[in-house]
Amino acid sequence: RFGRRGFTGCPRLHRDHKSTEKIKPAQQHRIVVLQKNQLLLRLLKLRVVVNGHTIYPLVRNKPVVIDMPTNPTKLVVTDGFHITSSLNVTYAKNYTRYFTIVCIIEDAQLIVGFVLILILYAMGLTSGIVFLQLLSTVPIFYFLFLYYIKRKDFIKIQPV
Repeated sequence: RFGRRGFTGCPRLHRDHKSTEKIKPAQQHRIVVLQKNQLLLRLLKLRVVVNGHTIYPLVRNKPVVIDMPTNPTKLVVTDGFHITSSLNVTYAKNYTRYFTIVCIIEDAQLIVGFVLILILYAMGLTSGIVFLQLLSTVPIFYFLFLYYIKRKDFIKIQPV
């Protein structure tokens, strides 16, 4: 109807049928979330909740790439019982923001706690001192305190 010229009268296509306009893809601001390889995090089924309604499951050693829908974006990590405090992520110069999910109890703390339990209990059992046997339960109560009482701090979001 309008021929080789567009509605406005200017050419829309070159002779080799390529557009005269350069279309650049819009830069997307992204969030990349990775679960740290920790013993206690392996036992939890973690999910990332974005703005309170979009849920992304976290798989160990596989990053989750999330397009930022709004500015700022509210980011929360949960396993159903534990929940992190919300993190507001805003647009920055670099288009990709990286975060790691960690547990408050490191693997080394867990191993030292169990070794301490074994040593104190064995010392109390062989010497007959009941106080040492009771003292061997302190690491268990400490881990239970972190798991049940400080549940907002049990899982943390750390920027990389």
